[in-house]
Amino acid sequence: MRFATWNVNSLKVRLPQVLEWLAANPDLTALGLQETKQEDVNFPQAEIEAAGFHVAFAGQKTYNGVAIISREPLADVQINLPNFDDPQKRLIAATISGVRFISAYIPNGQALDSEKYPYKLAWLEALHAYIADELTRHPQLILAGDYNIAPEDRDVHDITKWEGGVLVSPPEREAFQGLIGLGLTDAFRQFEHPEKSFSWWDYRGFSFKKNAGLRIDHLLITAPLVARLTASDIDREPRKVERPSDHTPVWAAFSS
Repeated sequence: MRFATWNVNSLKVRLPQVLEWLAANPDLTALGLQETKQEDVNFPQAEIEAAGFHVAFAGQKTYNGVAIISREPLADVQINLPNFDDPQKRLIAATISGVRFISAYIPNGQALDSEKYPYKLAWLEALHAYIADELTRHPQLILAGDYNIAPEDRDVHDITKWEGGVLVSPPEREAFQGLIGLGLTDAFRQFEHPEKSFSWWDYRGFSFKKNAGLRIDHLLITAPLVARLTASDIDREPRKVERPSDHTPVWAAFSS
Protein backbone atom coordinates (compact mmCIF):
# COMPACT_ATOMS: atom_id res chain seq x y z
CA MET A 1 0.00 0.00 0.00
CA ARG A 2 1.44 3.35 -1.06
CA PHE A 3 0.07 6.88 -0.99
CA ALA A 4 1.47 9.98 -2.68
CA THR A 5 0.94 13.71 -3.03
CA TRP A 6 1.71 15.95 -6.00
CA ASN A 7 1.03 19.60 -6.69
CA VAL A 8 0.68 19.41 -10.47
CA ASN A 9 0.30 23.17 -11.11
CA SER A 10 -2.41 22.67 -13.77
CA LEU A 11 -3.85 19.25 -14.51
CA LYS A 12 -4.86 20.44 -17.98
CA VAL A 13 -1.19 20.80 -18.82
CA ARG A 14 0.08 17.79 -16.90
CA LEU A 15 -2.58 15.09 -17.25
CA PRO A 16 -0.31 13.00 -19.54
CA GLN A 17 2.48 13.24 -16.95
CA VAL A 18 0.12 12.17 -14.15
CA LEU A 19 -1.21 9.19 -16.11
CA GLU A 20 2.31 8.17 -17.08
CA TRP A 21 3.47 8.40 -13.47
CA LEU A 22 0.52 6.34 -12.25
CA ALA A 23 1.25 3.67 -14.86
CA ALA A 24 4.90 3.58 -13.76
CA ASN A 25 3.86 3.07 -10.11
CA PRO A 26 1.47 0.10 -10.16
CA ASP A 27 1.69 -0.41 -6.39
CA LEU A 28 0.34 3.08 -5.70
CA THR A 29 -2.96 2.99 -3.84
CA ALA A 30 -3.89 6.66 -4.16
CA LEU A 31 -2.52 10.01 -5.27
CA GLY A 32 -3.59 13.36 -3.88
CA LEU A 33 -3.34 16.26 -6.32
CA GLN A 34 -3.20 19.98 -5.65
CA GLU A 35 -3.48 23.02 -7.92
CA THR A 36 -5.49 21.22 -10.56
CA LYS A 37 -6.70 24.69 -11.69
CA GLN A 38 -9.81 23.36 -13.44
CA GLU A 39 -13.51 23.87 -12.94
CA ASP A 40 -15.29 20.61 -12.27
CA VAL A 41 -16.99 20.67 -15.67
CA ASN A 42 -13.55 20.50 -17.29
CA PHE A 43 -11.99 17.92 -14.99
CA PRO A 44 -10.68 14.91 -17.00
CA GLN A 45 -12.74 12.36 -15.09
CA ALA A 46 -13.39 10.20 -18.15
CA GLU A 47 -9.70 9.92 -19.03
CA ILE A 48 -8.72 9.02 -15.48
CA GLU A 49 -11.48 6.45 -15.11
CA ALA A 50 -10.62 4.99 -18.51
CA ALA A 51 -7.13 4.36 -17.14
CA GLY A 52 -8.68 2.21 -14.41
CA PHE A 53 -8.91 4.62 -11.49
CA HIS A 54 -11.54 6.05 -9.18
CA VAL A 55 -11.45 9.80 -8.71
CA ALA A 56 -12.95 12.57 -6.59
CA PHE A 57 -12.28 16.24 -7.26
CA ALA A 58 -13.15 19.80 -6.37
CA GLY A 59 -11.95 22.60 -8.58
CA GLN A 60 -12.27 26.19 -9.62
CA LYS A 61 -11.18 28.22 -12.61
CA THR A 62 -7.51 29.24 -12.82
CA TYR A 63 -6.62 28.72 -9.15
CA ASN A 64 -6.38 26.02 -6.47
CA GLY A 65 -8.27 22.75 -7.00
CA VAL A 66 -7.70 19.36 -5.38
CA ALA A 67 -8.34 15.74 -6.29
CA ILE A 68 -7.80 12.15 -5.18
CA ILE A 69 -7.05 9.43 -7.72
CA SER A 70 -7.32 5.91 -6.33
CA ARG A 71 -7.08 2.31 -7.46
CA GLU A 72 -9.64 1.45 -4.78
CA PRO A 73 -13.17 2.84 -4.36
CA LEU A 74 -13.54 6.15 -2.51
CA ALA A 75 -15.97 6.45 0.40
CA ASP A 76 -17.24 9.35 2.54
CA VAL A 77 -15.85 12.12 0.33
CA GLN A 78 -15.51 15.51 2.03
CA ILE A 79 -14.84 18.70 0.08
CA ASN A 80 -13.29 21.70 1.84
CA LEU A 81 -12.94 22.30 5.56
CA PRO A 82 -16.39 21.94 7.13
CA ASN A 83 -15.46 24.47 9.82
CA PHE A 84 -14.09 27.22 7.54
CA ASP A 85 -16.32 29.12 5.12
CA ASP A 86 -14.16 29.49 2.03
CA PRO A 87 -14.95 29.55 -1.71
CA GLN A 88 -11.42 28.38 -2.53
CA LYS A 89 -11.12 24.67 -3.26
CA ARG A 90 -8.25 23.57 -1.06
CA LEU A 91 -9.12 20.24 0.57
CA ILE A 92 -10.66 16.92 -0.33
CA ALA A 93 -10.83 13.79 1.83
CA ALA A 94 -11.96 10.22 1.26
CA THR A 95 -11.69 6.85 2.95
CA ILE A 96 -9.72 4.30 0.93
CA SER A 97 -9.30 0.73 2.17
CA GLY A 98 -9.77 1.86 5.75
CA VAL A 99 -7.40 4.84 5.49
CA ARG A 100 -8.70 8.40 5.74
CA PHE A 101 -6.73 10.14 2.99
CA ILE A 102 -6.75 13.93 2.80
CA SER A 103 -5.34 16.00 -0.06
CA ALA A 104 -4.78 19.59 1.06
CA TYR A 105 -3.48 22.69 -0.64
CA ILE A 106 -2.57 25.01 2.22
CA PRO A 107 -2.51 28.72 1.30
CA ASN A 108 0.83 30.22 0.36
CA GLY A 109 0.44 33.40 2.36
CA GLN A 110 2.31 35.53 -0.19
CA ALA A 111 4.16 37.77 2.33
CA LEU A 112 4.10 38.46 6.05
CA ASP A 113 2.53 41.87 5.47
CA SER A 114 -0.06 40.56 2.98
CA GLU A 115 -3.72 40.03 3.85
CA LYS A 116 -3.19 36.50 2.55
CA TYR A 117 -0.89 35.71 5.47
CA PRO A 118 -3.53 35.95 8.25
CA TYR A 119 -5.84 34.00 5.92
CA LYS A 120 -3.23 31.25 5.81
CA LEU A 121 -2.90 31.16 9.59
CA ALA A 122 -6.68 31.10 10.03
CA TRP A 123 -6.93 28.27 7.50
CA LEU A 124 -4.26 26.32 9.37
CA GLU A 125 -6.10 26.85 12.64
CA ALA A 126 -9.29 25.47 11.10
CA LEU A 127 -7.32 22.57 9.63
CA HIS A 128 -5.97 21.73 13.08
CA ALA A 129 -9.50 21.58 14.52
CA TYR A 130 -10.75 19.54 11.57
CA ILE A 131 -7.94 16.99 11.85
CA ALA A 132 -8.45 16.70 15.61
CA ASP A 133 -12.09 15.82 14.92
CA GLU A 134 -11.24 13.40 12.10
CA LEU A 135 -8.83 11.55 14.37
CA THR A 136 -11.68 10.65 16.71
CA ARG A 137 -13.17 8.56 13.88
CA HIS A 138 -10.17 7.54 11.78
CA PRO A 139 -7.22 5.92 13.55
CA GLN A 140 -5.56 5.45 10.15
CA LEU A 141 -5.24 8.92 8.63
CA ILE A 142 -2.90 10.58 6.12
CA LEU A 143 -2.80 14.35 5.73
CA ALA A 144 -1.04 14.78 2.40
CA GLY A 145 -0.45 17.82 0.30
CA ASP A 146 1.34 21.02 -0.50
CA TYR A 147 1.66 22.58 2.95
CA ASN A 148 3.54 25.66 1.78
CA ILE A 149 5.60 25.22 4.95
CA ALA A 150 9.23 24.15 5.22
CA PRO A 151 9.18 22.73 8.76
CA GLU A 152 12.89 23.06 9.55
CA ASP A 153 15.91 24.96 8.28
CA ARG A 154 17.24 21.76 6.71
CA ASP A 155 14.15 21.80 4.46
CA VAL A 156 15.39 25.03 2.84
CA HIS A 157 18.27 25.32 0.39
CA ASP A 158 19.45 28.61 1.91
CA ILE A 159 17.64 29.75 5.04
CA THR A 160 19.29 33.19 4.93
CA LYS A 161 17.47 33.91 1.67
CA TRP A 162 14.09 32.85 3.06
CA GLU A 163 14.28 34.05 6.66
CA GLY A 164 11.67 36.69 7.40
CA GLY A 165 9.34 35.46 4.68
CA VAL A 166 6.45 33.08 4.21
CA LEU A 167 6.89 29.29 4.24
CA VAL A 168 9.46 29.50 7.05
CA SER A 169 7.96 32.03 9.50
CA PRO A 170 7.62 30.93 13.15
CA PRO A 171 3.76 30.99 13.17
CA GLU A 172 3.62 28.73 10.11
CA ARG A 173 6.13 26.30 11.57
CA GLU A 174 4.27 26.35 14.87
CA ALA A 175 1.08 25.42 13.01
CA PHE A 176 2.92 22.50 11.41
CA GLN A 177 4.15 21.38 14.82
CA GLY A 178 0.61 21.74 16.10
CA LEU A 179 -0.47 19.07 13.63
CA ILE A 180 2.40 16.89 14.83
CA GLY A 181 1.12 17.50 18.34
CA LEU A 182 -2.18 15.88 17.43
CA GLY A 183 -0.29 12.61 17.06
CA LEU A 184 0.80 12.84 13.44
CA THR A 185 4.26 11.94 12.15
CA ASP A 186 6.19 13.26 9.14
CA ALA A 187 6.61 10.05 7.11
CA PHE A 188 9.62 11.34 5.16
CA ARG A 189 11.62 12.08 8.32
CA GLN A 190 11.35 8.50 9.54
CA PHE A 191 14.15 7.54 7.14
CA GLU A 192 17.63 8.73 6.29
CA HIS A 193 17.81 10.89 3.17
CA PRO A 194 20.50 12.94 1.47
CA GLU A 195 20.94 16.49 2.67
CA LYS A 196 19.03 19.06 0.64
CA SER A 197 16.13 16.77 -0.22
CA PHE A 198 13.44 19.02 -1.65
CA SER A 199 10.02 18.71 -3.32
CA TRP A 200 9.69 22.17 -4.92
CA TRP A 201 12.00 24.28 -7.05
CA ASP A 202 11.23 27.68 -8.54
CA TYR A 203 11.06 27.79 -12.33
CA ARG A 204 13.40 30.77 -12.29
CA GLY A 205 17.17 30.92 -11.97
CA PHE A 206 17.85 27.28 -12.90
CA SER A 207 16.69 26.38 -9.39
CA PHE A 208 16.16 22.69 -10.11
CA LYS A 209 19.55 22.35 -11.77
CA LYS A 210 21.14 24.03 -8.75
CA ASN A 211 18.90 22.07 -6.33
CA ALA A 212 17.85 25.39 -4.79
CA GLY A 213 14.54 24.11 -3.47
CA LEU A 214 12.30 23.62 -0.47
CA ARG A 215 10.62 20.61 1.11
CA ILE A 216 7.06 21.84 1.42
CA ASP A 217 5.07 18.77 0.31
CA HIS A 218 4.39 16.34 3.13
CA LEU A 219 2.52 13.26 4.27
CA LEU A 220 1.70 13.33 7.97
CA ILE A 221 0.46 9.99 9.25
CA THR A 222 -1.07 8.51 12.40
CA ALA A 223 0.64 6.05 14.77
CA PRO A 224 -1.01 2.88 13.38
CA LEU A 225 0.39 3.79 9.96
CA VAL A 226 3.81 4.66 11.39
CA ALA A 227 3.92 1.09 12.71
CA ARG A 228 3.44 -0.17 9.15
CA LEU A 229 5.57 2.44 7.36
CA THR A 230 8.26 0.80 5.21
CA ALA A 231 9.56 3.69 3.09
CA SER A 232 9.00 7.33 2.18
CA ASP A 233 10.75 9.38 -0.47
CA ILE A 234 10.63 12.17 -3.02
CA ASP A 235 10.48 11.21 -6.71
CA ARG A 236 12.52 13.82 -8.58
CA GLU A 237 12.01 12.25 -12.02
CA PRO A 238 8.79 14.11 -12.97
CA ARG A 239 10.57 17.42 -12.36
CA LYS A 240 13.03 16.54 -15.14
CA VAL A 241 10.50 16.20 -17.96
CA GLU A 242 9.50 18.86 -20.46
CA ARG A 243 7.02 21.40 -19.04
CA PRO A 244 7.08 19.97 -15.50
CA SER A 245 5.25 21.13 -12.43
CA ASP A 246 7.45 23.09 -10.06
CA HIS A 247 6.64 20.38 -7.49
CA THR A 248 7.38 16.66 -7.68
CA PRO A 249 5.63 13.66 -6.05
CA VAL A 250 6.26 12.64 -2.46
CA TRP A 251 5.16 9.18 -1.31
CA ALA A 252 4.96 6.83 1.65
CA ALA A 253 4.67 3.01 1.55
CA PHE A 254 3.12 0.72 4.16
CA SER A 255 3.02 -3.01 4.81
CA SER A 256 -0.37 -4.65 4.47
